[in-house]
Amino acid sequence: MRSRTLPGRTTAAASGDVVVFLIGTRVNHLWAVHRWPAVLLAMLMMLRELSGDRSLGLLHHIVLIGSPRAYYVVQYWESKDKLLAYAAASDRRHRPWWGRYNRLARKGGRHVGIWHETYIVPEGSYETMYGDMPPYGLGRAHGTAPLRDGVHAQERLRV
Repeated sequence: MRSRTLPGRTTAAASGDVVVFLIGTRVNHLWAVHRWPAVLLAMLMMLRELSGDRSLGLLHHIVLIGSPRAYYVVQYWESKDKLLAYAAASDRRHRPWWGRYNRLARKGGRHVGIWHETYIVPEGSYETMYGDMPPYGLGRAHGTAPLRDGVHAQERLRV
């Protein structure tokens, strides 16, 4: 989906706490090419599942390359409760893939590492500014609003 550029300066229209979830993979052994696809495919399948059902709580995600050996996804969630519910749901893709990854790891299959970080950012502790950009990141997840002239980052942070 192509977003149109919004002229001028905008800010994310988020209110309340914001949930940001970072998850990624790192190829530990370049020679173990046969192990990479399963982990990368699992991540893509989970993103497809989450994107196909907005009631699960994923608002938006961005896939990024951290290095030639590391890939990660920035995810914006509706709430920490929905994030945790998805992770624990036995009828969703995460639980079976997590079990499979752990079984491979116990057998010495540490060819691809995984990591995640969860941030619950209280209202007033996040700030955004987009200049002549389509909705992006937190602004794509929560929508955007015009940025008032003369209001600076420290005022938007309110900390």
